Amino acid sequence: MTEHTDEITQVKVPLPFPLRWVNAYLVRGSDGYTVIDPGLHTPDAEALWEQVLQERGIGFKHVEQIVLTHHHPDHYGMAGWFQERTGAPVLLSETGLAQVQLLWGPEQPMSALLLTLFARHGFPEAGLIEMTKHMVSFVSLVSPQPLMTTVLREGPVRLGDRVYEAIDTPGHAAGHLCFYDAAAEVIFCGDHVLPQISPNVSFLPQVEENPLGAYLSSLQEIGRLPVKMAYPGHREPWSGFGARAEELVRHHHERLALMEGQLSAPLSAYEVCRATFGDRLSIHQMRFALSETIAHLILLEVEGRIQQVDPTAELIQYIAISK
Repeated sequence: MTEHTDEITQVKVPLPFPLRWVNAYLVRGSDGYTVIDPGLHTPDAEALWEQVLQERGIGFKHVEQIVLTHHHPDHYGMAGWFQERTGAPVLLSETGLAQVQLLWGPEQPMSALLLTLFARHGFPEAGLIEMTKHMVSFVSLVSPQPLMTTVLREGPVRLGDRVYEAIDTPGHAAGHLCFYDAAAEVIFCGDHVLPQISPNVSFLPQVEENPLGAYLSSLQEIGRLPVKMAYPGHREPWSGFGARAEELVRHHHERLALMEGQLSAPLSAYEVCRATFGDRLSIHQMRFALSETIAHLILLEVEGRIQQVDPTAELIQYIAISK
């Protein structure tokens, strides 16, 4: 727990993943506290929040709202736990709410859609059962599900006593919102821009046709904002927001060129993924690496740099277009 200003406190909520923790934020206001991105629902996260609130003398009744930058489980998972104890509204974008239903609603329709997609892109059949179990394992980490009483849209949103602008920033997650205070030049940027690590940009069926294209466009737009301090979803708050947004744009252009260079002969997305990210990935890492590879290949195809070998074939393969 780090108090950055009289109003903003960073809380490092533990994760059972290599990232180790996700940043949640307590924003103090005259009418109570806003909790931003409370973390993944685990016993360790529960214990930490109870300790943090006790140490700061904050009762659950003092939490007035839970605000989510996006719907990913490491940000969304504790929202229902908080709502049960506080009665506070949970605020999420409409697009994010739709994906919650796809991912963790009845029968988890996204699991079947994603596994069908992976199979068509060359993911081995033997791994599909393990991937299915992996997807199901997240349900307990986001339960209980909160009742969404308020939908967040672009425009003014009050966090504590300040009015921020909610800005649509797709790419890492469709419906992702950053919260920007122009007067103070402060931004809560979720996972859209992260220091030191590159946010995952994944393709998910029925969500966003070209997520990497959307991400690069939104990065270029938001990177122009004057920012003195950025509060990210992972790693530490930092002051080099605009420069980091530019670095991320360059990183993805380099990754695009790398993947294009691998396609002198036909390859599936799974083969490109292994060539790019290696073959020692956990099932958790493979899910994100393959989805990100597909996102890059989609943008390369949109830009006319690669094409599908046979669009009618069950197995999708790509090849670079000769120049």
